Amino acid sequence: MSRLVPEPGQVVTVFRSRLRPDADAYADHAARMSELARTMPGYVEHKVFTAPDGERVTLVTFADRASHDAWGRHPEHRAAQRAGLSDYYEEYSIAVAEVDRASSWSRSAQE
Repeated sequence: MSRLVPEPGQVVTVFRSRLRPDADAYADHAARMSELARTMPGYVEHKVFTAPDGERVTLVTFADRASHDAWGRHPEHRAAQRAGLSDYYEEYSIAVAEVDRASSWSRSAQE
């Protein structure tokens, strides 16, 4: 089943970042956060993309605002956010949006 099927009411976070050159522990910490996020009620998915210039974009989707906000308040996630500021990120930005309209298309669904 494809995860490319958005639904109204989902909450999507776009997290753009650039790592510091000395962010050696980042990969392990990010792997732990990925594992933890998957256990959260309302978690839909997340994906990470890295551009040739080093910018990283993480898309995180939760089923609804309450689930999204619970993830934002999770103590381990809050600790990771603090570590990001002190140890990992050169810069970052976050945009959060609720899906109000959604559509999708799949070739396999047409056959």
